[in-house]
Formats: sequence, C-alpha cells, structure tokens
Amino acid sequence: MSLFYIPAMPPPDTFYCHQQIDIPPQLPDILKNFTKAAIRTQPKDLLLWSASYFSALSKGEVLPVKDRLEMNVATQKTDTGLTPGLLKILHKQLSPSETCSKDDLQKKWRSLCLPAEQLQTLLSLGSFSSEINWMEFLALGCSALGGTLMSTMKFVCEILTEDEEGGAAKIPFNTFVKLYTYLAHLDGDVNQGRIDIVLNSLQERVELQGGMIKPQDFMCLDALDSTSPDSSNLHGEASGAEKYR
Repeated sequence: MSLFYIPAMPPPDTFYCHQQIDIPPQLPDILKNFTKAAIRTQPKDLLLWSASYFSALSKGEVLPVKDRLEMNVATQKTDTGLTPGLLKILHKQLSPSETCSKDDLQKKWRSLCLPAEQLQTLLSLGSFSSEINWMEFLALGCSALGGTLMSTMKFVCEILTEDEEGGAAKIPFNTFVKLYTYLAHLDGDVNQGRIDIVLNSLQERVELQGGMIKPQDFMCLDALDSTSPDSSNLHGEASGAEKYR
C-alpha cells in the first residue's frame, strides 16, 4: 500500500480548453494600442509606466502617452529627464483645472519615470505651496529645457498651441504676456523696462494676427532678451536640473 496519496489529475482539457477561456473581444486592440504607446513614449521604467497606463485607461483619464516619438532637444545631454513631449503629457493631464495639488503632480511626474530631484528643483524655484498654479509650473518646466527666455517661450507656444503638428504654433497673446512676464520677473536679470520693450515691439504684429502670437514673431528678439543660460538666474537654476536630463 502506498504511503502517499496522489490524487487523480483531471484531463488536460477539463480546465484549459479554449471554450472555457473567455477572451474579451477588445483585448487585441487594447494590446496593440498599448504597444504603440510604449514605442512612442519610450518610458525608462516600462513596468511603472505600464501600471500608470492601464490605471488611466481603466479610469478614462488622459493616458501618459506622447503624441509622437521625439528626439532629444539640442540642450539635452542625456535622455533621462523632462522633454517637450513629456511636459505636454503633464499639461494634458493637469491643465483642466487652474491649479493642481503637489501630490497629484508628484504622482503624474513619477508615472512618467521622471527624476524626483528635477521636480523638487522646479518646485523650489517657483516657491510653490501644496496648491500649484499649473501654467506657472508649465512655464518653469519649459525653462528647464534650456536656452534663452525667448526659446523658453517657443517651447511654451509649441506645447499650448492648438495648431496641427508642424504648424505655426500660435497661442493667444495674453497668455504669452502672462507667462513671459512671470518668467522675466522670476529672473533677476530682466527688468520691467526690457519687458515693456519686448511686449510693445510685438503689439503691432499681434493685432494683425487677431490677437495671436507665434514663435516666428519673437525669436528674432533674442538680442533684446540677452538672457542666456550663463547670465540668467532663472535659466541657470532651472538648467541645474539639466544633470537629470
């Protein structure tokens, strides 16, 4: 008599036949869309990003997905930090309200596999509290991409525009004025006189364009905006996060 009882195994097809496995008809499309999104976004931590992706999908929220595959911008030394594409994702996720909570921003930031140190640099630079003015944070995020104050505003236009990809990247002039003035005041090297000169020089063109402004209108004013990564307090500190990029 055997000392061990070995239960009889069920026939293989009892539990594993295809009739007993219910595959949702939407699954192939879900997996195909997920694969395309992962290729386009190129997350640094695929497991973390995938959890965020399917969580957002199940809740009907904005997905953490780039509009297109992007190359590093010219000021980036590595590809481990904030990019225009990732900043645009954050804008889609957090811009519906004028403000967002620091906790929510930290959660969305982490879901994009971005460095926590880079976020803390931006939060400190803007002296944000638990409630964050999203448009101000967006402007600071653009400044972290490097370059002059005008090149920062170019990034702002490209992220905020409703134009098609590759279009003029127009935004309302009042939005431009608000964010340009915010960044200029935050930068100790830009005085009110220079701000007025820049904005007044743009007024005529803006009126001809129905109150809209595009990068082509102001990039030629870099000579007036003599702010550079070396001379600007704002861009120097924001680009201090560059070691995370």
